[in-house]
Amino acid sequence: MTSAPDGRATGPAAPTPPTTLLLLRHGETALTPHRRFSGSGGTDPELSGTGLAQAARAAASALLAEAPVHAVISSPLRRCRQTAQAAAERLGLDVEIEDNLREADFGHWEGLTLDEIRTRHPADLRAWQSSATAAPTGATESLAEVAARTATARDALLARHPGRRLLLVSHVTPIKTLIAGALTAPAEATHAMHLSPASLSVLVHTGPRAAMHLYNDTSHLR
Repeated sequence: MTSAPDGRATGPAAPTPPTTLLLLRHGETALTPHRRFSGSGGTDPELSGTGLAQAARAAASALLAEAPVHAVISSPLRRCRQTAQAAAERLGLDVEIEDNLREADFGHWEGLTLDEIRTRHPADLRAWQSSATAAPTGATESLAEVAARTATARDALLARHPGRRLLLVSHVTPIKTLIAGALTAPAEATHAMHLSPASLSVLVHTGPRAAMHLYNDTSHLR
């Protein structure tokens, strides 16, 4: 219940409208088709020609056009900034940079395929796949720590943009951890998720609750 200045009850408070997070993974780089690990500690590759085309298609998707998007927030890495810029230009918005949306640092695994990591660093890979507190070889950030910083970014954005529709352009690991958090799943659950380049996923936050409305949608690329 709310009350008037004279203390009279005026009825229940109006519910806070939901805040919608549109989660867009960046388009392809030269490393993506070969499934090579590409984190925040690597070469910071740009989008390939295919990736630029994917970014343009994502920017023109029906999902972004069906209702106003109030802000475009991107990881600082180049592949995300390029993907975000395509959407921002179409929406008439600027790109805001959020460092906590950057990809994990994969240490000595940067640029390697999973098979190469399995050959060179088998024990570290097994630990990383089984425990959210283990870090890749030569890296200082575990999956749990990535999840914590992406949650920090999410909470700040929800507080700053209540009831708004936000486009977040990020990477595989941060997006998966945001989804796992919304589903109250452990961070290790991200290893069972697949996320395609330039795919869109949607989380709708109402108060402390979140619901996943869409996952890994690539219909705009077809």
